[in-house]
Amino acid sequence: MAGTSGGRPGICPTLLYRDAKAAIRQLTEGLGFTELSVYEGEDGSVLHAELVQGNGAVMIGTRGTGTVFDRAMTGAGTTGVYVVVDDVDAHHRRAVEHGVEILMPPTDQDYGSRDYMARDVEGNVWSFGTYAPGAGG
Repeated sequence: MAGTSGGRPGICPTLLYRDAKAAIRQLTEGLGFTELSVYEGEDGSVLHAELVQGNGAVMIGTRGTGTVFDRAMTGAGTTGVYVVVDDVDAHHRRAVEHGVEILMPPTDQDYGSRDYMARDVEGNVWSFGTYAPGAGG
């Protein structure tokens, strides 16, 4: 069930910030990341952004938006992990069969992915989906 990301990262840290726009500015201007995409909510919050560095990528959002991921990350720190998989529904079924805590069932996202979200035995939040950063949305 490995993701076929066509050379794009298959595992990406996902970070939440109180001020995601300031974080994006610092990461691009100060730390040399390249902004690939930014999707904003009606209120100007960053719902989803992708920054790349070399052959790696991070996905960024604004803390406090009330999204499923934001709620799942409450008390879990500011970082989760996103893993690209070929078949989200099959991956989800396997997780359910093995008793994994599911935080969000497979869901089609506005930015072009089908994702689901789970919590591991230590409380870390994992997202699995079809969206390979760099593929566009």
